[in-house]
Amino acid sequence: MKARPAKAPVVPAHPLYLPESDELAWEGRFPLQIVKFRHRRFDGSLSGTLTWELWRRGQAVVVLPYDPWTHRIAFVEQFRLPALAAGDDPISRECPAGLLEPGEDPGECGIREVEEEAGLTPDRMERIGDFLLMHGGCDERLHFYAGRVRLPEPGEGETLGLAHENEETRVVVVDADEAFAMMARNEIRNASAAICMLWLQLHCARLRQEWTA
Repeated sequence: MKARPAKAPVVPAHPLYLPESDELAWEGRFPLQIVKFRHRRFDGSLSGTLTWELWRRGQAVVVLPYDPWTHRIAFVEQFRLPALAAGDDPISRECPAGLLEPGEDPGECGIREVEEEAGLTPDRMERIGDFLLMHGGCDERLHFYAGRVRLPEPGEGETLGLAHENEETRVVVVDADEAFAMMARNEIRNASAAICMLWLQLHCARLRQEWTA
């Protein structure tokens, strides 16, 4: 019997979940499972058989680089094929992010990703929370942090990213209040950056006091 990829474990047992079959449709970097199951309904009866595609991406981290001394944010821009497929601008403005290695601490991974994608090193991190962004079809859990950085003066930013992954990112520094306005105008088009912006709107006054003391 062929070994099951570590990134595609069997769905955990649960009193509400009655599996009927579980097959791997794709065994690549992010496996895709086809699961047939029934579940216990709210009235205690069983549902009919459902067939769901389950995309297994694991855990990831997102970091909002924030400079409390100048009240500015660093975004990264990069080409995103799914954004283009959805009919959006393929150049996505987002927060640095990356996948966790097995057993890796999310905060440490977040610092590494900010260094690789934005050329910045946060010297202080605050946890925002963790969220499932595609819980209708994907198991990816995102750990969110705000990272304290000192941002350079505006200028032409260099391109960054890991060459061996063909990754190219460009840093854009934005006044935090303007970033909030961009979000209100629906110009921040990805959910992870929007969550970061909403959190910062609630906490920036506290961070400016605590992180600059």
